Amino acid sequence: MGAIILDGKSMAQDIRKELKSRVQSLTDEHGLRPGLAVLMAGDDPASKIYVKNKIKACEDLHIYSEMHALPHDVPQADILILIRELNARENIDGILVQLPLPRHLPFAEITQTINPEKDVDGLHPFTLGKLLLGQETFLPCTPMGILEILRRSDTRISGKEAVIIGRSSIVGKPLALLLLREDATVTICHSKTENISSVSRRADILVVAAGRPGMVTADYIKEGAVVIDVGINRVDGKVVGDVNSHEAGKKASAITPVPGGVGPLTIAMLMQNTVRSAEMRLVRQAVITHLHLEGG
Repeated sequence: MGAIILDGKSMAQDIRKELKSRVQSLTDEHGLRPGLAVLMAGDDPASKIYVKNKIKACEDLHIYSEMHALPHDVPQADILILIRELNARENIDGILVQLPLPRHLPFAEITQTINPEKDVDGLHPFTLGKLLLGQETFLPCTPMGILEILRRSDTRISGKEAVIIGRSSIVGKPLALLLLREDATVTICHSKTENISSVSRRADILVVAAGRPGMVTADYIKEGAVVIDVGINRVDGKVVGDVNSHEAGKKASAITPVPGGVGPLTIAMLMQNTVRSAEMRLVRQAVITHLHLEGG
């Protein structure tokens, strides 16, 4: 038997159905519509597709969205001014800066400018610090999407050994914290790890976010492991992952496809964070109203 295909599209559809009722409640009962602003600098073809999919997801859920397409050479000062303006906008609950950024724009400084209350991508240092401490906060979208795939496929995490190939601040590091929170034993591999294949063969759950097409072959995979392929690479006009799915499928018990695996869940988690941010805005408004009434 081959590996079970973990259908991210189907899971994302289920999540969108759950979110739709929450958006409807906010709109019908409170006159509040969640709002997302997306900033993209430059004209990277892949980024354009990702942003288009995010805006489409907003439309499907009746979330207000606006796209700010900025030139590749946009001055850093201009993008910081725009973010501060969006921070002050009452109808914007989430701000997303599409990655990658042009080289002259520092990721850290731009991310830090976003109000943590609107950090629906979960990448602000304040947000990541709360994640490290195990406190309630927005979770980074791709790691949260991976966790949803594991939960919705009834994959046991507690007590299992998880190996992550890739140590980025966007996927690898925050995912390690989330899996630790779920009581997995976690190992992170990277470009300096010796004998990666022997380490990854220990994994009950193997997550690959290396950015190298077809890097992971059957030799990397423990018999019966669950394999999550985060890679999105274009090879000869086709989108492929970091896992050689043909080989991996012979040993893994379950595997995510590329495309149609982690990607749809990442967008679904962005929508979930945006709706949650709107719900938090409602709570803040109620507190302010209560304080005003108490103050006479």
